[in-house]
Amino acid sequence: MRVVIQRVKEASVTVDAKTISEIQEGFLILLGIETDDTEEDIFWLSKKIVQLRVFSDDNGAMNQSLMDVNGSLLVVSQFTLHASTKKGNRPSFIKAARPEQAIPLYERFISQLETDGGCNVATGQFGAMMEISLINDGPVTIIIDSKNRE
Repeated sequence: MRVVIQRVKEASVTVDAKTISEIQEGFLILLGIETDDTEEDIFWLSKKIVQLRVFSDDNGAMNQSLMDVNGSLLVVSQFTLHASTKKGNRPSFIKAARPEQAIPLYERFISQLETDGGCNVATGQFGAMMEISLINDGPVTIIIDSKNRE
């Protein structure tokens, strides 16, 4: 699993000109699911995200987690995170999981975030053409890949 995490002041998802999800302070998480992702990736990544200390403390240092600031989460599926641009100019998405595999992992990831973070998780609409609006805070943007564990 690969995620792009953006610390936001607010974020929302719109489908067919209708806002379907929105959050205030927290993380917008763009989630890419690969064909070889498993439950182990979900557990590791969820804990890493909710414990990530990138919110400012009283001294202005990035020293607080999502849980410390009672932040919100918005998860949006994005298969293009597994694009390969090695050959030519048209990306290949061969490593991205097909919907029949990705949807259960996506739903399980959201459930695990709710458990680990102790909060409701807003979501996009899997497979839909979505418009994402956000106010990036910082900006703070972090990429994590569960296979690299960096």
